[in-house]
Amino acid sequence: MNKFEGLYLLAQGLGANAKYNESMKNHTTFKIGGDASLYIEVETVKQLSEIKKQCKNEGIDYIVLGKGSNVVVNDNGLDKAVIKLSGEFCGVSMLDSDTIYCGAGLSLAGLCKEAESKKLSGLEFAWGIPGSVGGAVFMNAGAYGGEMKDVIYQVNHIDDDGRLGTIKAADLKLGYRHSVYKENGFTIIGVTLKLTPDNPLAIRERMDDYMGRRKDKQPLEYPSAGSVFRRPEGNYAGALIEKCGLKGKSVGGAQVSEKHAGFIINTGGATAEDVKGLITLIQNTVKNETGYDLKREVIFLD
Repeated sequence: MNKFEGLYLLAQGLGANAKYNESMKNHTTFKIGGDASLYIEVETVKQLSEIKKQCKNEGIDYIVLGKGSNVVVNDNGLDKAVIKLSGEFCGVSMLDSDTIYCGAGLSLAGLCKEAESKKLSGLEFAWGIPGSVGGAVFMNAGAYGGEMKDVIYQVNHIDDDGRLGTIKAADLKLGYRHSVYKENGFTIIGVTLKLTPDNPLAIRERMDDYMGRRKDKQPLEYPSAGSVFRRPEGNYAGALIEKCGLKGKSVGGAQVSEKHAGFIINTGGATAEDVKGLITLIQNTVKNETGYDLKREVIFLD
């Protein structure tokens, strides 16, 4: 018996869309990776809660995937269940004149548009960052001097026993690319944000400015996983990589971007092994030539 059969049948019975052997190339921004043994799209809290409980009871490994923007999936695929949030997890509602509740499955772009439409400021830095709201909370995404921690009021989640819970901002351990959810393993389902009323023209001007900077400096025309490395103390990963002459360096179909050395791009047909090999080459070269240890920001899923 297929070890995923019980989970598959449960998902189907709950009305969730479940598929065997789904290609992860279709669900990551790098367009890399083999098949997931079981792929499930959940639309309701009930579906997610029951599926998480079943995974725990049957000892099935699983991951909850956002927009797949910060991951590299193994070429041989994932012998686990991949859970994708959709439906009610992509909704937005106003709780007060300056307070928004947003589902974890919504794209950051969608959230930024909603905030702009409500004449609320505080999320302009996130305009153009790929990924989901849940992923942004999970890693405390940030850019251009702003971070998610600046606007988070509280986060809702489901634990491994399928129980709902909430963590206030003060207890989220939000730091550089870190939150308590990297430690506790709970699944983020939504976030309450406190924003600031502002002139919509001023909001749009800042959004356009940040997007313009991204287009000028980042290789948005190629599949990638965003910034590959964490920012080293006192320096920048891209600057160190460029200093070592690695711009344009390739391993298979993976290449250090000519536009921004902090990005690795898929020039066509890149594999996870290509990316891993190029990351190792970069880390070794930068360490040998500058003394800096570059730490990965991108996550390998095996």
